[in-house]
Amino acid sequence: MSRKAADSDPICAIARTLDVIGERWSLLIIRDAFYGRTTFKEFRDSLGISTDVLTARLNALVEQGILERRPYRPGGGGRGSRERFDYHLTHDGRQLRPVLGALLQWGNAHRPNDYGPSSVLVDTNTGRPVHIAFVGEDGNEVDTAHVDSELGPGYYAWKAQTAAVD
Repeated sequence: MSRKAADSDPICAIARTLDVIGERWSLLIIRDAFYGRTTFKEFRDSLGISTDVLTARLNALVEQGILERRPYRPGGGGRGSRERFDYHLTHDGRQLRPVLGALLQWGNAHRPNDYGPSSVLVDTNTGRPVHIAFVGEDGNEVDTAHVDSELGPGYYAWKAQTAAVD
């Protein structure tokens, strides 16, 4: 499912991604969704965010396909309880795990607090620590000093199209 961000640099994947998740509250809502929070109240209580801002961010994350809204009735759904919605990560949203993991790993290494890491990355099968890394086609980790970005085919197609218009 391809969604178009409104204000992005049309060719830069980083800019288009930041249009969707680059706002602080959006990233923290996604983090909390990974922690298992799903209801408006859980997000509000965890983040201390105003209801207006939380509503706007949740709506934007749903619109962009990061979260999905699911109806529920509090208190077992009995008569008289009004329908509400909770929020769950979509497939696209769950694919942001490495992004949040990289931010967590970087923050633990470069912005430590006085108490030690508040969260660490672990393998759910073994409980052993894991880390985010670049891995080559051969399965070996590549040092970040040896990783660079190159222009891809989408850039050249876009460049050819914009040149033809000029």
